[in-house]
Amino acid sequence: MQPVPISVLQPVQRIRPRTALVASADRSFRQRLTEILTGLRWQVREAESGAQAWTEAEAGAPEAIIVDSWLPDLDLAEFLADFRGRFPQTDLVTASGVATQDNHRGPYRQELLYALRRCQDTDTASWNAAPELRSVGSASAHGKPAPSSLAAYRLAATSHAMASDAAAMPSPLPGPARSPSLQDGPGDGGDADEDLPVCAEVKPEERRLVAGLPELIGNAPCMLEVSRRIRLVAPRMTPVLIEGPTGSGKELVAEALHRLSPRSRKSFVAINCAAIPEALLEAELFGHTRGAFTGAVQGRVGRIESADGGTLFLDEIGEMPLALQSKLLRFVESSELQRIGDNETIKVDVRILAATHRPLAEHAHTGAFRSDLYYRLAVFLIRTPSLAEHAEDLPTLVEHFMQKMGRDEPMKRVAPEALAKLAAHAWPGNVRELEHVLERAAILAGEESVLTTAEIDFGHSVN
Repeated sequence: MQPVPISVLQPVQRIRPRTALVASADRSFRQRLTEILTGLRWQVREAESGAQAWTEAEAGAPEAIIVDSWLPDLDLAEFLADFRGRFPQTDLVTASGVATQDNHRGPYRQELLYALRRCQDTDTASWNAAPELRSVGSASAHGKPAPSSLAAYRLAATSHAMASDAAAMPSPLPGPARSPSLQDGPGDGGDADEDLPVCAEVKPEERRLVAGLPELIGNAPCMLEVSRRIRLVAPRMTPVLIEGPTGSGKELVAEALHRLSPRSRKSFVAINCAAIPEALLEAELFGHTRGAFTGAVQGRVGRIESADGGTLFLDEIGEMPLALQSKLLRFVESSELQRIGDNETIKVDVRILAATHRPLAEHAHTGAFRSDLYYRLAVFLIRTPSLAEHAEDLPTLVEHFMQKMGRDEPMKRVAPEALAKLAAHAWPGNVRELEHVLERAAILAGEESVLTTAEIDFGHSVN
């Protein structure tokens, strides 16, 4: 057989890879969607803000862009309109599954919707989760995950938008085996009557798991449940009551709710109701005019007013005096406040988050806390678990705190026997106590690079 002359051979055509741009402030959302799009033979670029997405598109117009439901630096509607005008050939789809081009169905729209659907409907949380978590809810002895009944947890808008388009999609192209879960579960907002266990066993047929938030260290099922609830309620104006033992990270939950909300560009104002004397707490919250009381040599804006447009976090709300609770209730109902010594009312737009380590529902029942205020604040409940309830996260937490301390000084490590001693402790002070014990141990270790049992000192917590 005569060889084919080189001049007769057709040149190999190089196909330019399709490029998708994923714009979201949520890193886990970007990573999971990138994983799936890469499996569908897309080249993916990521942007964590609207400005960065615009810069990436100017550098090289993508075939498609998927934009999260809000952007931290730009108005979403304005961004979409401007982007559509500047890049008319780019398929523009929001994370809720809605194509934004009027009467235009781009060639990649169905594939993009399919990728979003896979993000939402996957039945495993193995991506970005601990190995022991990946085995939770196995359907058989072979270790294959049981199918999840996810329909009940889909966001209604997303399901409706994708029902007709994604059904026509062909089987997925071969890609990475990992297919992470994305969205946040039911969108009904929940209510104060929910009585979900803090650290219940996670079963695929009961709920979906989502990747944890960066503020919350740990992959225990109860920690992922906290992350799931944060993602659900963060975009809303719904008041949230955060309950949990002291040192379990309630303020971190509040900060995550603010960070993931449309108010993230505005102020996050926190006030500890237990740390301020009763006589001063009202002035701290509502502000006062000059001469309103002895020592008021000048007027002052209160914490509520300073949070206008942002988030107000009332820590240890259970310690607030009953008399002040009635004034707070009036503000919660009307969004209007009156500074001490002033006759004028001021309209303030804030989202209220509250936290307590007390059983506030019981206190409301007994009259120790105003029941009407409780039901105003506890529209949505998030319960932070004690460290004992997610003890499997102890090694991860230890590593996190050692790395945190290692930013300012040579990083130390914890010997296995010292870790075993930590694991045997009851941790009445929860995660905060663990951080302090490790900091104390690092100081006691001096120049040594390894923390041993000799440096693990629990202080007064030991009986």
